[in-house]
Parts: sequence; structure tokens; C-alpha cells
Amino acid sequence: MKLALATDAWLPQVNGVVRSLTATLDELTRRGHDVETITPDRFLTVPMPGYASIRLAMAPRFGVRRMLDKAQPEIVHIATEGPIGWAARGWCLSRGIPFTSAFHTRFPEYAAVRTGLSAEYFWPILQRFHAPSSAVLVSTRSLAVELGGRGIGHTRPWSRGIDHALFRPEGERHPAMAALPGPVLLNVGRVAPEKNLEAFLSAEVPGSKVVVGDGPALESLQRRYPDVLFLGALSGEELASAYRAADCFVFPSLTDTFGLVVIEALACGTPVAAYPVTGPRDILGTDGRGVESPMPQPGGALNDSLEHAIAAALTVKRADAAALGRLYSWERATDQFLRAIASAVNGGSDRLKEAA
Repeated sequence: MKLALATDAWLPQVNGVVRSLTATLDELTRRGHDVETITPDRFLTVPMPGYASIRLAMAPRFGVRRMLDKAQPEIVHIATEGPIGWAARGWCLSRGIPFTSAFHTRFPEYAAVRTGLSAEYFWPILQRFHAPSSAVLVSTRSLAVELGGRGIGHTRPWSRGIDHALFRPEGERHPAMAALPGPVLLNVGRVAPEKNLEAFLSAEVPGSKVVVGDGPALESLQRRYPDVLFLGALSGEELASAYRAADCFVFPSLTDTFGLVVIEALACGTPVAAYPVTGPRDILGTDGRGVESPMPQPGGALNDSLEHAIAAALTVKRADAAALGRLYSWERATDQFLRAIASAVNGGSDRLKEAA
């Protein structure tokens, strides 16, 4: 099977989408699959308005078509709804080649935060984009249900995984966090308005707060919260050491579709506190014990009050958090990905005819 991957999110960006795609690509390569990647580094790019660290391909239509014509894939997986994604979608429709897509990011909600417009204004764009897709890959059941209510019902599961050799309970703890007054509360991720970090940083809870990550809101939050330790972006063993040095991982986002950092923290033995929304709810379950294979004891806590969730998570044993984190692997996630791709290859032409 000849597969092409088209994505607007790619290295050197540091986010859950890129980590998911690169990890899946590594696993596909390990299994002997040959994947043609259509990524921003192959084009002239411009900074994304309001987020200069993300660069978007500039007028990629003809370049994408040329690359795909040369690769002649049997199927294309389109990971994002950006310029490259739209160009790849157009090529597939013009050539009669089936494609799958993914719903990684709540674009309507993100756009609403940045523009002040209602998210309802942007949903028709997403519905149009995904309509001819043979399957829309989603990370959680609740997201599939939500998209079904939006008229995007042809979803297939594609969970997430982690590198267990890296994200593990055993190992060093970040030295900058070691001397902080406890409990040490950590957040990792993009420092941007849509991440709802203010809910965490303004929470009235004892201990010390640490933020790992970079983004457009970093300087503003540093000025507003001088008592918070901002470590910037970390990766590899240094990131894992930060997870291990925390007593609780706090995930205040209301817009993420999954939250890869949640399972990374759990795998490092760090209990998680979050709101009961899509993503955290699909990982922790309503009682903190997980969803797919419920654990005997909770690995974290969800609550409409972030302060209450933090207090409950701080009572969780690190071994129980790590046990929940061990349920996720890239091998299992890639199995799901390949099942969706294979199904689309077999039935994709019918989907394209329906959407035409």
C-alpha cells in the first residue's frame, strides 16, 4: 500500500499533533511501510498570524499536486485543515483517490478565542472539509459523538501513545523544581490563549506552580504571574524529569481533543487534575480510573472546580497514576491507524462518489 501523509503541522513545531504524527510515522517505518510526507518544510512558508512559531505553506496547491502526482499514492491521510490539507484534499477529489482525515484540533473554538467571533461561524468550514473523507480519525469516543452531532459521523478511532522508555516513573527529577515549596503543580503545553492557563495560574491552591512550554502568551503570563516558574520548552529526558518532579499535573484546557501531555504525565507517575471535558474525561474517566480498561485505583481526578480536582489528585498514589499511563502505546495506536487506512482503501471510492 502506497500512503501519503499531508500535514500543515510539522517539525520544528512542538505540540501534540506533531508528536502524534512523527511517532506514528516512526512506527509505520519500523513496520516496513513507505510513506510520502507532504509537509511545510518542502514549501516557502509564512508565519501564522498571531503565532509566529507556526509557519504555514504559502500557496502550496501546485506543489502539493506535483508531489502527489509523482508519489502516486493509493490513499492520502490528511492530518490538518490548513493550506497543505486543502490542497491535498483537492488533488484527491480531482484524481478520484480516497483519503482519510483527522480531527486533531478544535479549530472553531481556537478561532473563536482569537477572533471574538462565535465558534458556530467556523463549523461549516470543517464540515465541508471532512465531508468527502473516507474516515475521520478521532482520538476519543466523546469527540466522535460530538462530531456526529455536527454532521461529521464517519469517524474511526485513533488513540494516542507514548514512548515508555522515556516517560517512566524511574529517573531524575528536574533540578529547578526540586527545591520548590510543595506541592509542586505542573502544566506542560503550548502557552496560548486557547489553553485556558489562567484557570490554573489563578487557582487558589497551596504549593508552587510550574509551566513548561512556549507560545504567544508566554511574556504576558510571566508578567501577570511573577511567582510562577516558567521553564520554557523542554523535550526528551529533561521533559520527563519535569513530569517526575511534580506532585500533580494540572490540565486546564477546555478545547483539546485529547491531551497527549496527560498520558505522558501519568506514565511518569504524576497524578492529573483536569476539568471533565473531552480529552481528560476519555483518559481518566469520570472516576479517575480510566475508560478502556478501568484500573482498581484512580490515576487522577476531574472536577468542575479545578481547585477541587487538584486537591483530589494530590491524594492519588504515583504508582496508580503510572499504571493508568501504561495502557497507552504507539504500537496500539498505529494498529488503529492502519485499520482505518485499510478500510478506506477498500471503500474509499464509494465515499468519494457520495460526496461528489
